[in-house]
Amino acid sequence: MSKNRLKELRDEIDPINLQILELLNKRASIALEIGQVLKQLGTRNYDPQREAEMLTALQLANEGPFSNETISKIFHEIFRATLNLEEEDARATILVQRKQPDQHTIIEFDNGLRLGNDSFEVIAGPCAVESYEQMDTVAAVLKERGVKMIRGMGFKPRTSPYDFQGMGEEGLKIARQVADKYGMVVISEVLDLSLIPMMDAYVDAFWIGARNMQNSYLLRALGKQSKPVLLKRGFGATLKEFIYAAEYIMAGGNQQVILMERGIRTFSEWTRNTLDISAVPLLKQETHLPVIVDISHSAGRRDIANPLGRVARVSGADGLMVEVHPNPDVAMSDAKQQLNLAQFNQLMDDVESISARYQQPA
Repeated sequence: MSKNRLKELRDEIDPINLQILELLNKRASIALEIGQVLKQLGTRNYDPQREAEMLTALQLANEGPFSNETISKIFHEIFRATLNLEEEDARATILVQRKQPDQHTIIEFDNGLRLGNDSFEVIAGPCAVESYEQMDTVAAVLKERGVKMIRGMGFKPRTSPYDFQGMGEEGLKIARQVADKYGMVVISEVLDLSLIPMMDAYVDAFWIGARNMQNSYLLRALGKQSKPVLLKRGFGATLKEFIYAAEYIMAGGNQQVILMERGIRTFSEWTRNTLDISAVPLLKQETHLPVIVDISHSAGRRDIANPLGRVARVSGADGLMVEVHPNPDVAMSDAKQQLNLAQFNQLMDDVESISARYQQPA
């Protein structure tokens, strides 16, 4: 008798399972349609107030045997799964997402520099512009080693408001003069959207620092510019957040975006940050944008720049960024991580040696 009853009960559960499955899929289809409507309205998919209202209604309607706490947990999982489905659907249509295996964005500059075309380029220069002599001395060495883009930082965001903040527009003027002398292009960090018109007269590309990676107003403003934008990953940002920051720029109409991995904050006390080298192949796989590795800010120390440079070269990155100063010990900012000229030449020797191995036939 008990065996028969057990079979009857199980026979009742099987069609209920199928009904639940059907309803879950129906709910997901409607949620995806809602996501499309929200996209057209220009708003976000996730609405915490709406979620709270649904949970409250479910708890009021609950008559057991599940407790309200259990009901909340079950529907929380349903909500999360649905939201993930909506994000995957949206992700397939975002502009930064690679649609075809051979899709690559190549960014070109007037001096022949090309990023994203399977070459490996170096962006170098002092942490900040300090004088004409400083920039000229560095640029002469960079030119000799084939570097086509120089850092020309007129503005420096600092942790302390009392530290050197950069020379401002005067620093940009110096960077422009030196770059023109040596046939290089200038990239410089823009801290605020109000600075864009002034900086546009001096730079060939805009730089968004880690602190501003999620400054949506600045990202949108640079999306309206015609010059390339280098976007640095925030030290606490996930790769998904990084990619969506780039999407803000591209959604504004500017398709010339360069991604830079600059290290993330971890428990390590031996380096300024920890270089997330896995980010390079992941970003190259998921997006069609050029990827650069910052070997200066990721470590915060010059004594391991060469190993990090070699790692960047074999990671599949499109280039690296390194800070170079004639006399790092007296630099106005980031003294510990800047290379002197001899150290920079050694780094270039190492990188070029590895590049030569890539070019040798198997």
